Amino acid sequence: MAIVYVNGKATEIGDKERLNCVQAAERAGVFVPHYCWHPALTVVASCRMCLVEFGEKKDDGSIVIQPKVLPGCQTLVKHNSVVVTDSPKAKNAQAQTLEGLLLNHPLDCPVCDKAGECKLQDFSYEYGHATSRMIEPKNTPPNKPEISSKIALFTDRCIMCSRCVRFTREISGQAELQVINRGSHSEIDVFPGEPLENKLAGNVVDLCPVGALGSKDFLYKQRVWYLKPTDSVCPNCSTGCSIHLDANKDVVFRLRARENPQAQGYFMCDEGRYGYHYANSKERLARPLARQGDKLAPSAWKDLLPALRRDLADVAGSKPAQVVAVFSPYLTCEEAYLLAKYFKGLSNDVRLALGPIPVVGEDDTYPKDRKGKPIQPVAFTIRAEKCPNRRGVEEVLKHFAGAVVTFAAVVKDASDGKIAAAFVTGGYPPGIPAFSDRDVQALKKVDLLIVQDFFASPLTAAAKYVLPATAFSEKSGTFVNHANLAQAI
Repeated sequence: MAIVYVNGKATEIGDKERLNCVQAAERAGVFVPHYCWHPALTVVASCRMCLVEFGEKKDDGSIVIQPKVLPGCQTLVKHNSVVVTDSPKAKNAQAQTLEGLLLNHPLDCPVCDKAGECKLQDFSYEYGHATSRMIEPKNTPPNKPEISSKIALFTDRCIMCSRCVRFTREISGQAELQVINRGSHSEIDVFPGEPLENKLAGNVVDLCPVGALGSKDFLYKQRVWYLKPTDSVCPNCSTGCSIHLDANKDVVFRLRARENPQAQGYFMCDEGRYGYHYANSKERLARPLARQGDKLAPSAWKDLLPALRRDLADVAGSKPAQVVAVFSPYLTCEEAYLLAKYFKGLSNDVRLALGPIPVVGEDDTYPKDRKGKPIQPVAFTIRAEKCPNRRGVEEVLKHFAGAVVTFAAVVKDASDGKIAAAFVTGGYPPGIPAFSDRDVQALKKVDLLIVQDFFASPLTAAAKYVLPATAFSEKSGTFVNHANLAQAI
């Protein structure tokens, strides 16, 4: 094992590991401030915030430090490397770097969406000077809200870390962003006529360490210190991206990618990032409904549930083989287990079926070239399977029934009049193909149809009982993604 000394502390690293000073220091429990460096992007060492003293411990025990501070992100460590982050020279270099970055930075903190989670604020407090010596007028380039339909660029806040540019070149691949002009007049911009509209574009907002790139979906809606972040999983495809879910007072305000090398890495797609609004919709079913004559009417839980259980028990007692429960791939494993346990408790002959599996197109891989063709190696994949927990629900069904009954088989039996009672769980987000007109027409023939879903639909209109469903942001449980990775939501 190689030994690296960080602020006098000996730290072991693997013989074949290629770590820079920032990573080696993190291994030793020391944080080196940085803006431009990101583990998923190439190294450019442009922000100069990670300047450290670097040297080597000789065989006789003496330490030789290089005369100049070096950018920690670009300097690789080896056996007997010495990294110093807390010396007066290193601290002074960091403070001077911050002063330079702040020369033209506006005092927008009271109105900036990044306030409260801004690395410029944090590092200025922790590593910077208390005052600025800047007396000349600041450079104030115009903002560019038109670079994207989803993202606004506040040009005067940019510190030119180039994270966003490298992301569009290396991860999404379309390279819409670029650096224009030179020196203190450098700016981020798009190529003329080519706005930032790729399916991973929202990640540049997460990558931006300051408030230069803002999500129009979140802009001016909530202060971050009011948000309550929760670790969760994106439900919009079988990739199962790990996410931070930021909510306040039972309202979801944004989703952010959460690093997970076993799932998606560092990023998430815009379909998932902006696909949460249905959870906040006022059009969602909020109360259970029961059929009264030709209409569905709101009913109290205390009245509806006993009647529903009684009706199911009656059918299961006389025609157990004609009772079926349809399990949505949007259920958690725990929900599926409890539902299967309940129905198998009615009768062992009750059938358990997997609901419709929405598939849209083909897997979409990134990066792509300028013509939109995928290139290797693949950095990110948006799955064609638009549900989060097919594999988890299938395992539950196999545990209870030994095999997975397809939804097509349920529709055929319903069309033939072979189903007397059906409990259908939905929970499919709007716009995701789920129950076709043919499916609805077949299920209308079921005498006892119970539907659990988000919104009123032709299927709920045919049901005897309708139950409101819970969104991914409102429940706890487990999703299993395409690679059999189980994650708590």
